[in-house]
Amino acid sequence: MFQNRNDISIVLSGEAGQGLQTLEQLMLRVFKKAGYYVFSYSEFMSRIRGGNNSTQIRVSSHRVRSYTDRIDIFVPMNEEATIRFHERITPETVIIAEPAMVDPQYLEGNFTVLDVAFGDLGREAGGKIYLNSVMLGLFAGIFGVDIHLVENVLRDEFHTKEESVVANNFRAADLGQTLGWQLLENNLEHFAIEKTDDVKEELLMNGVDAVGLGGLAGGCNFVSSYPMSPSTGVLVFFARHAKDFGVVVEQAEDEICAINMCLGSWYAGGKAMVTTSGGGFALMSEGLSLAGCTETPIVIHIGQRPGPATGLPTRTEQADLEIALYAGHGEFPRIILAPGSITDAFILTKRAFDLADTYQVPVIILSDQYFLETNMVLPALEIRELDEKHRIVKTKDDYQRYAITRNGVSPRGIPGYGTGIVCVDSDEHDEGGYITEDPAMRNAMVEKRLRKRKGILKDALPPKLIGAQEYECILVGWGSTFNVISEAVEQIGREDIALLHFSQVYPLHGDTAGLINKAEKKIIIENNATGQLAKLIKLETGIDFDHKILKYSGMQFSLEEVVERVRELV
Repeated sequence: MFQNRNDISIVLSGEAGQGLQTLEQLMLRVFKKAGYYVFSYSEFMSRIRGGNNSTQIRVSSHRVRSYTDRIDIFVPMNEEATIRFHERITPETVIIAEPAMVDPQYLEGNFTVLDVAFGDLGREAGGKIYLNSVMLGLFAGIFGVDIHLVENVLRDEFHTKEESVVANNFRAADLGQTLGWQLLENNLEHFAIEKTDDVKEELLMNGVDAVGLGGLAGGCNFVSSYPMSPSTGVLVFFARHAKDFGVVVEQAEDEICAINMCLGSWYAGGKAMVTTSGGGFALMSEGLSLAGCTETPIVIHIGQRPGPATGLPTRTEQADLEIALYAGHGEFPRIILAPGSITDAFILTKRAFDLADTYQVPVIILSDQYFLETNMVLPALEIRELDEKHRIVKTKDDYQRYAITRNGVSPRGIPGYGTGIVCVDSDEHDEGGYITEDPAMRNAMVEKRLRKRKGILKDALPPKLIGAQEYECILVGWGSTFNVISEAVEQIGREDIALLHFSQVYPLHGDTAGLINKAEKKIIIENNATGQLAKLIKLETGIDFDHKILKYSGMQFSLEEVVERVRELV
Protein backbone atom coordinates (compact mmCIF):
# COMPACT_ATOMS: atom_id res chain seq x y z
CA MET A 1 0.00 0.00 0.00
CA PHE A 2 2.73 2.47 1.01
CA GLN A 3 5.70 0.73 -0.59
CA ASN A 4 8.86 2.90 -0.66
CA ARG A 5 6.91 5.84 0.80
CA ASN A 6 8.97 7.96 3.20
CA ASP A 7 6.36 10.66 3.69
CA ILE A 8 2.83 9.85 4.91
CA SER A 9 0.01 12.39 4.96
CA ILE A 10 -2.68 11.79 7.61
CA VAL A 11 -5.90 13.81 7.65
CA LEU A 12 -8.25 13.73 10.65
CA SER A 13 -11.62 15.39 10.16
CA GLY A 14 -14.46 16.00 12.56
CA GLU A 15 -16.59 18.65 14.17
CA ALA A 16 -15.54 21.42 16.51
CA GLY A 17 -15.55 20.19 20.10
CA GLN A 18 -14.26 16.67 19.33
CA GLY A 19 -10.72 17.52 20.46
CA LEU A 20 -8.97 17.47 17.10
CA GLN A 21 -6.39 20.06 18.12
CA THR A 22 -5.52 18.14 21.28
CA LEU A 23 -5.12 14.94 19.28
CA GLU A 24 -2.95 16.79 16.75
CA GLN A 25 -0.58 18.03 19.46
CA LEU A 26 -0.39 14.60 21.10
CA MET A 27 0.41 12.90 17.79
CA LEU A 28 3.06 15.46 16.91
CA ARG A 29 4.82 14.99 20.24
CA VAL A 30 4.69 11.19 20.00
CA PHE A 31 5.96 11.05 16.40
CA LYS A 32 8.79 13.50 17.10
CA LYS A 33 9.92 11.65 20.23
CA ALA A 34 9.83 8.43 18.21
CA GLY A 35 12.27 9.88 15.65
CA TYR A 36 10.04 11.12 12.82
CA TYR A 37 9.99 14.52 11.17
CA VAL A 38 6.52 16.05 11.37
CA PHE A 39 4.48 18.91 9.95
CA SER A 40 0.88 19.79 10.73
CA TYR A 41 -1.75 22.35 9.90
CA SER A 42 -5.27 22.65 11.29
CA GLU A 43 -8.11 24.42 9.54
CA PHE A 44 -11.40 25.08 11.23
CA MET A 45 -14.74 26.79 10.76
CA SER A 46 -15.75 29.94 12.61
CA ARG A 47 -17.93 28.23 15.20
CA ILE A 48 -17.59 26.77 18.68
CA ARG A 49 -19.26 23.42 17.95
CA GLY A 50 -20.38 21.51 14.87
CA GLY A 51 -19.30 22.06 11.28
CA ASN A 52 -16.28 20.23 9.95
CA ASN A 53 -12.70 20.90 10.97
CA SER A 54 -9.59 19.04 10.00
CA THR A 55 -5.91 18.65 10.69
CA GLN A 56 -3.23 17.32 8.37
CA ILE A 57 -0.15 15.66 9.84
CA ARG A 58 2.78 14.72 7.63
CA VAL A 59 5.10 12.08 9.09
CA SER A 60 8.37 11.66 7.27
CA SER A 61 11.93 10.36 7.32
CA HIS A 62 13.10 13.78 6.11
CA ARG A 63 12.26 17.39 6.94
CA VAL A 64 8.80 18.34 5.64
CA ARG A 65 7.43 21.86 5.85
CA SER A 66 4.36 22.43 3.68
CA TYR A 67 0.72 21.52 3.19
CA THR A 68 -0.11 18.82 0.63
CA ASP A 69 -3.33 17.79 -1.11
CA ARG A 70 -2.34 14.12 -0.91
CA ILE A 71 -4.11 12.06 1.74
CA ASP A 72 -2.58 8.67 2.50
CA ILE A 73 -4.61 7.90 5.64
CA PHE A 74 -8.01 9.52 6.21
CA VAL A 75 -9.91 9.33 9.50
CA PRO A 76 -13.45 10.80 9.25
CA MET A 77 -14.88 11.49 12.69
CA ASN A 78 -18.27 12.79 11.61
CA GLU A 79 -20.66 12.29 8.68
CA GLU A 80 -19.63 15.50 6.88
CA ALA A 81 -15.96 14.59 6.60
CA THR A 82 -16.20 12.22 3.62
CA ILE A 83 -18.43 14.66 1.76
CA ARG A 84 -16.02 17.52 2.33
CA PHE A 85 -12.83 15.67 1.41
CA HIS A 86 -14.06 13.34 -1.34
CA GLU A 87 -12.17 15.25 -4.06
CA ARG A 88 -8.87 14.67 -2.25
CA ILE A 89 -9.54 11.00 -1.45
CA THR A 90 -8.14 8.62 -4.07
CA PRO A 91 -8.01 4.82 -4.43
CA GLU A 92 -4.54 5.05 -2.82
CA THR A 93 -6.05 6.57 0.33
CA VAL A 94 -6.64 4.23 3.26
CA ILE A 95 -9.81 5.24 5.13
CA ILE A 96 -9.97 4.23 8.80
CA ALA A 97 -13.44 4.87 10.14
CA GLU A 98 -16.59 3.69 11.83
CA PRO A 99 -18.94 2.51 9.06
CA ALA A 100 -21.50 5.22 9.83
CA MET A 101 -18.93 7.93 9.10
CA VAL A 102 -18.36 6.92 5.47
CA ASP A 103 -20.81 8.02 2.79
CA PRO A 104 -20.26 5.55 -0.12
CA GLN A 105 -21.91 7.77 -2.74
CA TYR A 106 -18.90 10.10 -2.54
CA LEU A 107 -16.36 7.31 -3.01
CA GLU A 108 -16.36 6.23 -6.64
CA GLY A 109 -13.90 3.45 -7.41
CA ASN A 110 -12.00 0.82 -5.49
CA PHE A 111 -11.39 2.36 -2.07
CA THR A 112 -9.78 0.76 0.97
CA VAL A 113 -12.05 1.32 3.98
CA LEU A 114 -10.97 -0.24 7.28
CA ASP A 115 -13.93 -0.41 9.64
CA VAL A 116 -12.96 0.51 13.18
CA ALA A 117 -15.41 0.91 16.04
CA PHE A 118 -13.61 3.83 17.71
CA GLY A 119 -16.59 4.59 19.91
CA ASP A 120 -16.74 1.04 21.30
CA LEU A 121 -13.01 1.10 22.06
CA GLY A 122 -13.33 4.44 23.80
CA ARG A 123 -16.19 3.17 25.93
CA GLU A 124 -14.26 0.01 26.72
CA ALA A 125 -11.42 2.18 28.03
CA GLY A 126 -13.74 4.09 30.32
CA GLY A 127 -15.92 6.37 28.22
CA LYS A 128 -16.17 8.36 25.00
CA ILE A 129 -13.78 10.98 26.35
CA TYR A 130 -10.88 8.57 25.78
CA LEU A 131 -11.43 8.39 22.03
CA ASN A 132 -8.38 10.59 21.29
CA SER A 133 -6.13 8.27 23.27
CA VAL A 134 -7.49 5.30 21.29
CA MET A 135 -6.53 7.08 18.06
CA LEU A 136 -3.13 8.03 19.45
CA GLY A 137 -2.49 4.38 20.28
CA LEU A 138 -3.78 3.32 16.86
CA PHE A 139 -1.19 5.41 15.04
CA ALA A 140 1.50 4.36 17.51
CA GLY A 141 0.75 0.77 16.49
CA ILE A 142 0.76 1.54 12.77
CA PHE A 143 4.05 3.47 12.98
CA GLY A 144 5.73 1.07 15.40
CA VAL A 145 6.02 3.54 18.29
CA ASP A 146 6.82 2.16 21.75
CA ILE A 147 3.70 2.30 23.96
CA HIS A 148 5.80 3.56 26.89
CA LEU A 149 6.65 6.66 24.86
CA VAL A 150 2.92 7.21 24.26
CA GLU A 151 2.22 6.79 27.97
CA ASN A 152 4.88 9.35 28.85
CA VAL A 153 3.28 11.90 26.53
CA LEU A 154 -0.17 11.16 27.97
CA ARG A 155 1.11 11.52 31.52
CA ASP A 156 2.61 14.92 30.66
CA GLU A 157 -0.70 15.97 29.12
CA PHE A 158 -2.90 14.80 31.99
CA HIS A 159 -0.54 15.27 34.95
CA THR A 160 -3.09 17.46 36.75
CA LYS A 161 -5.85 14.85 36.44
CA GLU A 162 -6.77 12.07 38.85
CA GLU A 163 -4.73 8.87 38.51
CA SER A 164 -7.83 6.98 37.35
CA VAL A 165 -8.16 9.33 34.39
CA VAL A 166 -4.51 8.81 33.48
CA ALA A 167 -4.94 5.03 33.80
CA ASN A 168 -7.98 5.05 31.52
CA ASN A 169 -6.04 7.02 28.91
CA PHE A 170 -3.24 4.44 29.11
CA ARG A 171 -5.79 1.66 28.62
CA ALA A 172 -7.35 3.47 25.64
CA ALA A 173 -3.94 3.93 24.01
CA ASP A 174 -3.12 0.24 24.59
CA LEU A 175 -6.38 -0.85 22.93
CA GLY A 176 -5.65 1.48 20.02
CA GLN A 177 -2.12 0.15 19.62
CA THR A 178 -3.35 -3.45 19.43
CA LEU A 179 -5.78 -2.41 16.71
CA GLY A 180 -2.98 -0.58 14.89
CA TRP A 181 -0.85 -3.71 14.88
CA GLN A 182 -3.74 -5.67 13.40
CA LEU A 183 -4.27 -3.10 10.63
CA LEU A 184 -0.55 -3.04 9.90
CA GLU A 185 -0.37 -6.83 9.65
CA ASN A 186 -3.49 -7.31 7.54
CA ASN A 187 -3.71 -4.21 5.36
CA LEU A 188 -0.61 -2.01 5.53
CA GLU A 189 2.16 -4.54 5.09
CA HIS A 190 4.37 -2.21 3.04
CA PHE A 191 4.16 0.62 5.53
CA ALA A 192 7.58 1.75 6.83
CA ILE A 193 9.29 5.09 7.44
CA GLU A 194 12.89 5.36 8.52
CA LYS A 195 13.44 6.99 11.93
CA THR A 196 16.29 9.26 13.00
CA ASP A 197 17.58 10.24 16.42
CA ASP A 198 18.46 13.72 15.11
CA VAL A 199 14.87 14.96 15.23
CA LYS A 200 14.29 13.93 18.84
CA GLU A 201 16.26 16.90 20.21
CA GLU A 202 14.81 19.46 17.80
CA LEU A 203 12.10 21.97 18.65
CA LEU A 204 8.43 21.45 17.83
CA MET A 205 7.00 24.90 17.21
CA ASN A 206 4.36 26.89 15.37
CA GLY A 207 4.25 30.47 14.14
CA VAL A 208 2.59 31.75 17.30
CA ASP A 209 5.41 30.38 19.47
CA ALA A 210 8.06 31.84 17.17
CA VAL A 211 6.57 35.34 17.16
CA GLY A 212 6.17 35.22 20.93
CA LEU A 213 9.69 33.94 21.59
CA GLY A 214 11.13 36.49 19.16
CA GLY A 215 9.33 39.22 21.07
CA LEU A 216 10.75 38.01 24.38
CA ALA A 217 14.24 37.79 22.86
CA GLY A 218 13.80 41.35 21.60
CA GLY A 219 13.10 42.59 25.11
CA CYS A 220 9.32 43.00 24.80
CA ASN A 221 7.94 43.83 28.23
CA PHE A 222 4.46 45.18 27.42
CA VAL A 223 1.71 43.74 25.21
CA SER A 224 -1.70 45.30 24.79
CA SER A 225 -4.22 43.88 22.34
CA TYR A 226 -7.87 43.19 21.70
CA PRO A 227 -8.40 39.51 20.77
CA MET A 228 -8.95 38.90 17.06
CA SER A 229 -8.23 35.66 15.23
CA PRO A 230 -5.73 34.58 14.11
CA SER A 231 -3.56 36.88 16.25
CA THR A 232 -5.16 35.89 19.56
CA GLY A 233 -2.68 33.06 20.03
CA VAL A 234 0.18 35.56 20.27
CA LEU A 235 -1.65 37.49 23.00
CA VAL A 236 -2.28 34.20 24.84
CA PHE A 237 1.40 33.26 24.49
CA PHE A 238 2.51 36.42 26.26
CA ALA A 239 -0.18 36.08 28.92
CA ARG A 240 0.95 32.51 29.61
CA HIS A 241 4.60 33.53 30.02
CA ALA A 242 4.11 37.02 31.46
CA LYS A 243 5.12 36.14 35.01
CA ASP A 244 8.26 34.24 34.01
CA PHE A 245 9.58 37.04 31.79
CA GLY A 246 8.25 40.15 33.49
CA VAL A 247 5.87 41.13 30.69
CA VAL A 248 2.82 43.28 31.39
CA VAL A 249 -0.08 41.95 29.31
CA GLU A 250 -3.30 43.93 28.94
CA GLN A 251 -6.45 42.92 27.08
CA ALA A 252 -7.68 46.32 26.00
CA GLU A 253 -11.33 47.23 25.40
CA ASP A 254 -10.65 47.88 21.71
CA GLU A 255 -7.87 48.20 19.16
CA ILE A 256 -7.66 51.99 19.41
CA CYS A 257 -6.93 51.72 23.10
CA ALA A 258 -4.48 48.86 22.51
CA ILE A 259 -2.16 50.75 20.15
CA ASN A 260 -2.27 53.92 22.25
CA MET A 261 -1.34 51.98 25.37
CA CYS A 262 1.66 50.54 23.52
CA LEU A 263 2.72 54.02 22.44
CA GLY A 264 2.47 55.10 26.06
CA SER A 265 4.69 52.18 27.06
CA TRP A 266 7.43 53.18 24.62
CA TYR A 267 7.13 56.83 25.70
CA ALA A 268 7.74 55.75 29.30
CA GLY A 269 10.70 53.52 28.40
CA GLY A 270 9.04 50.17 27.73
CA LYS A 271 9.35 47.92 24.68
CA ALA A 272 5.82 47.16 23.54
CA MET A 273 4.01 45.16 20.89
CA VAL A 274 0.42 45.11 19.77
CA THR A 275 -0.93 42.03 17.96
CA THR A 276 -4.04 42.12 15.80
CA SER A 277 -5.60 41.14 12.46
CA GLY A 278 -6.46 43.27 9.44
CA GLY A 279 -9.77 44.53 10.76
CA GLY A 280 -8.20 45.49 14.06
CA PHE A 281 -5.27 47.18 12.33
CA ALA A 282 -7.73 49.31 10.35
CA LEU A 283 -8.87 50.79 13.68
CA MET A 284 -5.25 51.50 14.60
CA SER A 285 -4.55 53.80 11.64
CA GLU A 286 -4.76 57.00 13.68
CA GLY A 287 -2.48 55.52 16.35
CA LEU A 288 -0.04 54.53 13.59
CA SER A 289 0.03 58.14 12.40
CA LEU A 290 0.52 59.27 15.99
CA ALA A 291 3.61 57.05 16.17
CA GLY A 292 4.83 58.62 12.92
CA CYS A 293 4.37 62.19 14.16
CA THR A 294 5.74 61.65 17.65
CA GLU A 295 8.53 59.41 16.34
CA THR A 296 7.61 56.81 18.92
CA PRO A 297 8.84 53.26 18.25
CA ILE A 298 6.22 50.53 18.09
CA VAL A 299 6.05 46.90 16.90
CA ILE A 300 2.76 45.81 15.34
CA HIS A 301 2.07 42.16 14.56
CA ILE A 302 -0.70 41.46 12.03
CA GLY A 303 -2.11 37.96 11.60
CA GLN A 304 -3.73 38.23 8.18
CA ARG A 305 -7.08 36.64 7.36
CA PRO A 306 -9.44 37.14 4.40
CA GLY A 307 -11.48 40.35 4.30
CA PRO A 308 -13.13 42.67 3.62
CA ALA A 309 -15.01 43.29 6.86
CA THR A 310 -15.30 40.08 8.94
CA GLY A 311 -14.49 38.06 5.81
CA LEU A 312 -13.45 34.51 6.69
CA PRO A 313 -12.37 34.81 10.33
CA THR A 314 -10.55 31.46 10.56
CA ARG A 315 -9.03 31.22 7.07
CA THR A 316 -5.85 32.59 5.53
CA GLU A 317 -4.79 35.22 3.01
CA GLN A 318 -1.94 37.63 2.18
CA ALA A 319 -4.13 40.62 1.39
CA ASP A 320 -3.07 43.14 4.06
CA LEU A 321 0.24 44.22 2.53
CA GLU A 322 -1.28 47.35 1.03
CA ILE A 323 -3.04 48.47 4.21
CA ALA A 324 0.26 47.95 6.06
CA LEU A 325 1.97 50.06 3.39
CA TYR A 326 -0.53 52.89 3.20
CA ALA A 327 -2.40 52.98 6.53
CA GLY A 328 -2.22 56.27 8.36
CA HIS A 329 -2.43 59.83 7.13
CA GLY A 330 0.52 61.96 6.19
CA GLU A 331 3.99 60.81 5.21
CA PHE A 332 6.35 59.02 7.56
CA PRO A 333 8.70 56.04 7.28
CA ARG A 334 7.85 52.50 8.33
CA ILE A 335 9.31 49.01 8.02
CA ILE A 336 7.33 45.87 7.05
CA LEU A 337 8.67 42.37 7.72
CA ALA A 338 7.03 39.11 6.59
CA PRO A 339 8.59 35.93 8.00
CA GLY A 340 8.60 32.91 5.72
CA SER A 341 9.74 30.20 8.11
CA ILE A 342 9.26 29.51 11.81
CA THR A 343 12.91 30.39 12.40
CA ASP A 344 12.39 33.59 10.41
CA ALA A 345 9.52 34.59 12.68
CA PHE A 346 11.75 34.34 15.73
CA ILE A 347 14.65 36.23 14.17
CA LEU A 348 12.52 38.93 12.52
CA THR A 349 10.35 39.61 15.56
CA LYS A 350 13.48 40.10 17.64
CA ARG A 351 14.87 42.32 14.88
CA ALA A 352 11.64 44.34 14.75
CA PHE A 353 12.22 45.64 18.28
CA ASP A 354 15.78 46.65 17.44
CA LEU A 355 14.72 48.45 14.24
CA ALA A 356 11.85 50.24 15.95
CA ASP A 357 14.17 51.40 18.73
CA THR A 358 16.95 52.40 16.33
CA TYR A 359 14.90 54.47 13.89
CA GLN A 360 11.94 55.44 16.13
CA VAL A 361 9.42 54.23 13.54
CA PRO A 362 6.58 51.68 13.39
CA VAL A 363 7.73 48.18 12.43
CA ILE A 364 4.97 45.90 11.16
CA ILE A 365 5.26 42.11 11.16
CA LEU A 366 2.95 40.50 8.59
CA SER A 367 2.06 36.87 9.20
CA ASP A 368 -1.18 35.03 8.41
CA GLN A 369 -3.51 32.36 9.79
CA TYR A 370 -1.78 29.52 7.94
CA PHE A 371 1.64 30.56 9.16
CA LEU A 372 0.57 30.99 12.78
CA GLU A 373 -1.25 27.63 12.95
CA THR A 374 1.50 25.59 11.26
CA ASN A 375 3.55 23.19 13.41
CA MET A 376 6.90 21.70 12.42
CA VAL A 377 10.24 20.65 13.86
CA LEU A 378 13.31 22.81 13.52
CA PRO A 379 16.84 23.02 14.88
CA ALA A 380 17.46 24.94 18.10
CA LEU A 381 17.06 28.71 17.97
CA GLU A 382 20.06 30.85 18.81
CA ILE A 383 19.20 32.93 21.87
CA ARG A 384 22.47 34.37 23.08
CA GLU A 385 20.84 36.94 25.33
CA LEU A 386 17.62 38.87 25.71
CA ASP A 387 17.85 42.24 23.99
CA GLU A 388 16.98 44.47 26.92
CA LYS A 389 19.10 47.45 25.92
CA HIS A 390 17.44 50.75 25.06
CA ARG A 391 18.61 53.58 22.88
CA ILE A 392 17.51 56.10 25.48
CA VAL A 393 19.57 59.10 26.52
CA LYS A 394 19.73 60.78 29.91
CA THR A 395 18.32 64.22 29.27
CA LYS A 396 19.89 67.54 30.19
CA ASP A 397 18.27 70.91 30.84
CA ASP A 398 18.61 71.92 27.17
CA TYR A 399 17.21 68.60 25.84
CA GLN A 400 15.21 68.78 22.59
CA ARG A 401 13.16 65.68 21.77
CA TYR A 402 13.10 66.44 18.03
CA ALA A 403 16.58 67.86 17.52
CA ILE A 404 17.29 68.00 13.80
CA THR A 405 20.04 65.55 12.87
CA ARG A 406 21.75 64.43 9.67
CA ASN A 407 20.24 60.93 9.78
CA GLY A 408 16.82 62.11 10.98
CA VAL A 409 17.03 60.21 14.28
CA SER A 410 16.88 62.44 17.36
CA PRO A 411 18.19 61.36 20.78
CA ARG A 412 15.22 59.81 22.58
CA GLY A 413 14.69 60.66 26.21
CA ILE A 414 11.94 59.54 28.56
CA PRO A 415 10.27 61.42 31.40
CA GLY A 416 12.12 61.25 34.70
CA TYR A 417 15.45 60.07 33.30
CA GLY A 418 17.57 63.22 33.48
CA THR A 419 16.75 66.87 34.06
CA GLY A 420 15.29 67.76 30.66
CA ILE A 421 11.65 68.14 29.66
CA VAL A 422 10.44 65.44 27.24
CA CYS A 423 7.77 67.31 25.31
CA VAL A 424 5.82 65.17 22.80
CA ASP A 425 2.84 66.38 20.80
CA SER A 426 0.65 65.01 18.03
CA ASP A 427 0.53 68.44 16.32
CA GLU A 428 3.43 69.49 14.18
CA HIS A 429 6.14 70.72 16.49
CA ASP A 430 9.54 72.36 16.71
CA GLU A 431 12.73 70.70 17.91
CA GLY A 432 11.66 71.08 21.52
CA GLY A 433 8.35 69.36 20.85
CA TYR A 434 6.22 72.48 21.11
CA ILE A 435 3.37 73.10 18.67
CA THR A 436 4.25 75.21 15.65
CA GLU A 437 2.65 76.30 12.38
CA ASP A 438 5.79 77.86 10.98
CA PRO A 439 6.11 76.68 7.31
CA ALA A 440 9.91 76.47 7.44
CA MET A 441 9.85 74.35 10.60
CA ARG A 442 7.12 72.16 9.08
CA ASN A 443 9.37 71.49 6.07
CA ALA A 444 12.32 70.78 8.33
CA MET A 445 10.38 68.25 10.43
CA VAL A 446 8.91 66.39 7.44
CA GLU A 447 12.35 66.19 5.84
CA LYS A 448 13.94 65.11 9.13
CA ARG A 449 11.51 62.20 9.53
CA LEU A 450 11.93 61.10 5.93
CA ARG A 451 15.73 61.19 6.18
CA LYS A 452 15.48 58.05 8.30
CA ARG A 453 14.78 56.15 5.09
CA LYS A 454 18.45 56.20 4.11
CA GLY A 455 19.48 54.27 7.22
CA ILE A 456 16.44 51.98 7.00
CA LEU A 457 17.33 51.12 3.39
CA LYS A 458 20.92 50.42 4.40
CA ASP A 459 19.64 47.92 7.00
CA ALA A 460 17.05 46.35 4.66
CA LEU A 461 17.17 42.57 4.41
CA PRO A 462 17.92 41.20 0.94
CA PRO A 463 15.54 38.60 -0.50
CA LYS A 464 16.64 34.96 -0.16
CA LEU A 465 17.63 33.16 -3.34
CA ILE A 466 16.81 29.44 -3.12
CA GLY A 467 17.77 26.93 -5.80
CA ALA A 468 19.74 27.52 -9.00
CA GLN A 469 22.15 30.47 -8.89
CA GLU A 470 22.12 30.72 -12.68
CA TYR A 471 18.40 30.68 -13.37
CA GLU A 472 16.23 31.36 -16.37
CA CYS A 473 12.96 31.34 -14.41
CA ILE A 474 12.47 33.08 -11.07
CA LEU A 475 9.57 32.34 -8.70
CA VAL A 476 8.93 35.29 -6.40
CA GLY A 477 7.10 34.93 -3.09
CA TRP A 478 6.82 36.56 0.30
CA GLY A 479 5.83 35.64 3.82
CA SER A 480 4.21 32.26 4.42
CA THR A 481 4.60 30.99 0.84
CA PHE A 482 8.31 30.36 1.45
CA ASN A 483 8.08 26.74 2.55
CA VAL A 484 5.65 25.55 -0.10
CA ILE A 485 7.48 27.27 -2.98
CA SER A 486 10.92 26.11 -1.82
CA GLU A 487 9.68 22.53 -1.45
CA ALA A 488 8.08 22.80 -4.89
CA VAL A 489 11.36 23.99 -6.41
CA GLU A 490 13.06 20.92 -4.90
CA GLN A 491 10.35 18.61 -6.28
CA ILE A 492 10.42 20.14 -9.78
CA GLY A 493 14.18 19.62 -9.74
CA ARG A 494 15.11 21.85 -12.68
CA GLU A 495 18.45 23.63 -12.65
CA ASP A 496 17.07 26.73 -14.36
CA ILE A 497 14.41 27.57 -11.73
CA ALA A 498 14.97 29.44 -8.48
CA LEU A 499 12.91 31.04 -5.70
CA LEU A 500 13.38 34.65 -4.63
CA HIS A 501 11.66 35.11 -1.28
CA PHE A 502 11.06 38.42 0.47
CA SER A 503 10.98 38.46 4.27
CA GLN A 504 11.24 42.24 4.24
CA VAL A 505 8.63 43.66 1.91
CA TYR A 506 9.16 47.34 2.67
CA PRO A 507 11.34 49.07 1.94
CA LEU A 508 12.62 46.69 -0.72
CA HIS A 509 16.32 45.88 -0.73
CA GLY A 510 18.44 47.56 -3.42
CA ASP A 511 19.29 44.23 -5.09
CA THR A 512 15.63 43.49 -5.90
CA ALA A 513 15.57 44.71 -9.51
CA GLY A 514 18.84 43.06 -10.47
CA LEU A 515 17.87 39.68 -9.04
CA ILE A 516 14.48 39.64 -10.77
CA ASN A 517 15.66 41.05 -14.10
CA LYS A 518 18.32 38.33 -14.30
CA ALA A 519 15.55 35.86 -15.18
CA GLU A 520 14.00 35.50 -18.62
CA LYS A 521 10.68 34.38 -17.09
CA LYS A 522 9.31 36.05 -13.98
CA ILE A 523 6.49 34.42 -11.97
CA ILE A 524 5.07 35.73 -8.70
CA ILE A 525 3.05 33.60 -6.28
CA GLU A 526 0.74 35.29 -3.77
CA ASN A 527 -2.22 34.41 -1.53
CA ASN A 528 -4.32 37.37 -2.70
CA ALA A 529 -6.42 38.38 -5.70
CA THR A 530 -4.53 41.39 -7.06
CA GLY A 531 -0.84 40.59 -6.68
CA GLN A 532 -0.05 43.14 -3.98
CA LEU A 533 3.70 42.50 -3.84
CA ALA A 534 3.81 42.46 -7.66
CA LYS A 535 2.29 45.94 -7.66
CA LEU A 536 4.78 47.18 -5.08
CA ILE A 537 7.72 45.76 -7.04
CA LYS A 538 6.48 47.45 -10.21
CA LEU A 539 6.02 50.73 -8.36
CA GLU A 540 9.54 50.57 -6.92
CA THR A 541 11.43 49.02 -9.86
CA GLY A 542 9.22 49.22 -12.96
CA ILE A 543 9.35 45.42 -13.35
CA ASP A 544 6.31 43.59 -14.71
CA PHE A 545 5.84 39.89 -14.05
CA ASP A 546 5.16 37.51 -16.92
CA HIS A 547 2.74 35.45 -14.82
CA LYS A 548 0.95 35.71 -11.50
CA ILE A 549 -0.16 32.61 -9.57
CA LEU A 550 -2.79 33.95 -7.17
CA LYS A 551 -5.06 32.21 -4.68
CA TYR A 552 -7.74 33.93 -2.60
CA SER A 553 -10.22 31.21 -1.61
CA GLY A 554 -9.22 31.46 2.04
CA MET A 555 -7.03 28.37 1.72
CA GLN A 556 -3.25 28.19 1.49
CA PHE A 557 -1.32 26.85 -1.50
CA SER A 558 -0.68 23.12 -1.51
CA LEU A 559 2.59 21.60 -2.67
CA GLU A 560 0.93 19.82 -5.61
CA GLU A 561 -0.85 23.01 -6.66
CA VAL A 562 2.35 25.06 -6.87
CA VAL A 563 4.23 22.29 -8.69
CA GLU A 564 1.43 21.87 -11.26
CA ARG A 565 0.93 25.60 -11.88
CA VAL A 566 4.65 26.26 -12.31
CA ARG A 567 5.10 23.31 -14.66
CA GLU A 568 2.25 24.64 -16.80
CA LEU A 569 4.04 27.96 -17.17
CA VAL A 570 7.62 26.79 -17.70
